Amino acid sequence: MAWGTPSRERRVLKAGHSSIAVTLPKPWAEAMNLRPGDLIVFDQNDDGTLYLKPAPLPGGEAPGVPFLVQARSFETPGVLERLIVGAYRVGHDAIEIRTDVPLAPERIEELNQTVRSLLGVSVVAQEPTRLVLQNFIDPSKYGLPQLVQRVRMILVAFLEEMEEVLQRGTRSRRLSTLEEESGKVLALLVRQLFLASRDWSLARRIGSPDPRQLLEWRVVVHALEELSDVFGATLRTLNEDAARISETGATLSAYLPELKAQMKAVVDSLIHPSLDRACDVYHQGVRLGNSEAHGKSSTARPSASVRTATLLLEQSAGCLSLLAEIAIDRAVAGGTENILVEAA
Repeated sequence: MAWGTPSRERRVLKAGHSSIAVTLPKPWAEAMNLRPGDLIVFDQNDDGTLYLKPAPLPGGEAPGVPFLVQARSFETPGVLERLIVGAYRVGHDAIEIRTDVPLAPERIEELNQTVRSLLGVSVVAQEPTRLVLQNFIDPSKYGLPQLVQRVRMILVAFLEEMEEVLQRGTRSRRLSTLEEESGKVLALLVRQLFLASRDWSLARRIGSPDPRQLLEWRVVVHALEELSDVFGATLRTLNEDAARISETGATLSAYLPELKAQMKAVVDSLIHPSLDRACDVYHQGVRLGNSEAHGKSSTARPSASVRTATLLLEQSAGCLSLLAEIAIDRAVAGGTENILVEAA
């Protein structure tokens, strides 16, 4: 059982004259901080299964009440954007912004750009000193494995764009699109994790039946965020010197396919835990970290942009190594395989 209890079976007990009852697993009750007398909310599915969760505490935020952001004015660029993104990532559906002084045109444009960068968010009310944003995404429709796979596709696209720049010597036109798409999916991933941490029936529906896995997923998402930042910075660096990149980037060009293959393999091992596969991915990660990405074997001295890009990609190899370690942890936690590991 996901909670580590000795048995999945619970005997139905008689409670009172005509009622029956089932006890709750102690680890779950302790994790939910439940005490005698607390209320439980049940949701029944069409197939007859039940999901249950603690009832909201008295005085808690009522459904539909917007998260209020209020200030005299928003003069510093970026503050309004970060507040909106933060409210979205932690799970607020409605966000209301109020000011004493009407928002300047620059802040209105900043707000509109922020809304466009978040999946499912729209401006539903706009006045000179008041705006309301609303999220229309159903969280149960976006599984964690599917979103992680989507991020993998975007990260692979980053690497493919780097290959094109190095091979053709022309700037990538997809940089801003890839960065925007990556930011949208990663923000939604963080939002899903926050929502799942408060509603464990949702956690099960989106692919994390054991709530202890949510912390593990957060580490995965953090590593993917770092990979996205590194890949974006690498592609931007290569773009700046695309016209002058020639044979000096040959070694880096040979390194990118290996990095791309490892990117795919690592995510697959995370989504489909297997001890044998995870160990193989970890081994490949160690080999990749020791490979010649820095160009020492090249006869031509790499340009400054290629050297910078190489250093950035070495950081990405470290992120992939972290993900490979988590893949082993996930496989070991399953406890369903025995493998023979060769001694060094």
